[in-house]
Amino acid sequence: MIKFVNISKVYDNGVRALSNVNITIEKGEFVFLVGPSGAGKSTLIKLILKEEDPTEGKIYLNDMDITRVKNRRIPYIRRNVGVVFQDFRLLPNKTVYENVAFAMEIVGAHPREIRRNVPMVLSMVDLSQKAHCYPDQLSGGEHQRVAISRAIVNSPPILIADEPTGNLDPETAWEIMKILRDINRRGTTVLMATHAKDIVDMMKQRVIAIEGGKVVRDEKKGVYEHEISNI
Repeated sequence: MIKFVNISKVYDNGVRALSNVNITIEKGEFVFLVGPSGAGKSTLIKLILKEEDPTEGKIYLNDMDITRVKNRRIPYIRRNVGVVFQDFRLLPNKTVYENVAFAMEIVGAHPREIRRNVPMVLSMVDLSQKAHCYPDQLSGGEHQRVAISRAIVNSPPILIADEPTGNLDPETAWEIMKILRDINRRGTTVLMATHAKDIVDMMKQRVIAIEGGKVVRDEKKGVYEHEISNI
């Protein structure tokens, strides 16, 4: 589903963000990506989304090498990946329904398909009653649920969540995690970058830890960080 083979990334200013990263994420997995700020998590996500290109190595999505694809192919690649950001990125002049529908409109979906899919995903995240509200009428948790709806409305096989609970209170954060878990149980591969130690430790999913641009730990049913013995 997602495969990094000997990936390194050095930016034009000489900063090395990733060094010889090898990761394979299988279809249907739920994976937490953890590590300190500046560790390379954001760069890894940008590489998947083709916002950046690696300096060395290859990246595969659904067995397709996306490393050197032509620019005109990038929109088609991105259709396979839904993205949820920490800052929501909703369009303020559109209603909840229109924000989600817009994600379908830009890929050329038929109006009939939009009318069917948008109410379905809003119901999935318990936002049907907010369909005609504007973003400034919503709570932070509702903002994030709209963002999740928008990310999954085109049924992408992969969902990337970049710090999706970072701006939310603990109770709301857990509501968002329940939604992401349900989406994963329906078959969507979920990759979530996070600093939320309590969430990672409680959910016991696969954990990939990055420090200094390198994978330092990759374990099933992992925790945010290992305890360091004082002995």
